[in-house]
Order: sequence, then C-alpha cells, then structure tokens
Amino acid sequence: MNLKTSSEVETRTLLEEVCSFDRKGLFDLGHPLLNRIAESFVKASGIGAVQAVSRDAYSIATQGNKVGNNGVIPPPDVSATNKRGLPAGLRGETSNKSLEAMVVNTGKEALQWGVAAGIYSGLTYGLKEARGAHDWKNSAVAGAITGATLALTLEDSTHEQVVQCAITGAAISTAANLFKGIF
Repeated sequence: MNLKTSSEVETRTLLEEVCSFDRKGLFDLGHPLLNRIAESFVKASGIGAVQAVSRDAYSIATQGNKVGNNGVIPPPDVSATNKRGLPAGLRGETSNKSLEAMVVNTGKEALQWGVAAGIYSGLTYGLKEARGAHDWKNSAVAGAITGATLALTLEDSTHEQVVQCAITGAAISTAANLFKGIF
C-alpha cells in the first residue's frame, strides 16, 4: 500500500494543473450545461482581459515613443475620429486616470469575451442535446446568435451591424467546425 504521509507534498507543474481542468472541470453547478457555460465564461474572460491589457499597454508604449519632425512629442489625438487610438482615459492625462480607464476597458472586454464564449458554448451544447448531433448546423446557429448578441453590446449598434455580426459569427463557427477534422 502506497500512502503518502502528511510530510510528503504532491508537486504538480502549472501545465499539469491546467490539463487537469479538462478532466474534472472548474465548476460543478449541478448540470453539464451550467458547468460548460461557466467554464467557458471564466476561461474566455481571462483571455479577453490579457488581450485588453496587452493591447492597451502596447498602445501606451508606442504612443509615448512618437516624436514629431521637430523633435517634440506631439499631444495625443483626442478627437472622436481617432478610432485606432486609445480609449478615452488612456490618453495620458494622469497615471490614475489612465490606470482607471485601463481597468474599466479590461473589465468590459473580458465581460464581452466571456459572454460570447458562454453563449456560444451553451447554445452548441443545448443544440447538440436537442438535435442529438453536433454538426456544422449547430455551429452556424450558435455562431449567428452569438454574433448578433455581441453586436447588440456595441454602443451604437445598427440593424446592419447586427446582421453583419450574425453572418460573420455563423461563418467563422461553421468554418471552425468543418476544419476541425482537417487540422
């Protein structure tokens, strides 16, 4: 019998910990659908937060290094037409405002990523259970609904944007499902 004593500590690498999530899951909420939605939300939210922080940090770093022709750092473009620029508070007014804006922006983006993953995962699971098959049709419907939902989270979403995002979501998720077996 090989029992471990309390003085022996089981050591596991981070990779082993992450891989074990697939076997036992992060949550046990009593139903596989709820477990899947919650796990997808948490995982995608973390990815969205890392992506938002790295993008904002890159934008701040590159904007801080711009020097004009005369050797003077130009003021940041704060016009409404600066679509590729920084979010409102990340334009260098003060450190506290920039940090606060970065946290708010990161939270919003993490929430959007989590909602998208939770909706898509829940829909694909529900459609699989309802239809008895997991195929490109489930992916197309789930992608379309998820895309339309994300379009509705935009500040000034129009009908055209909602339809375009629904079509894009359906196309991307269908392609991913079809290419899953190839790669």
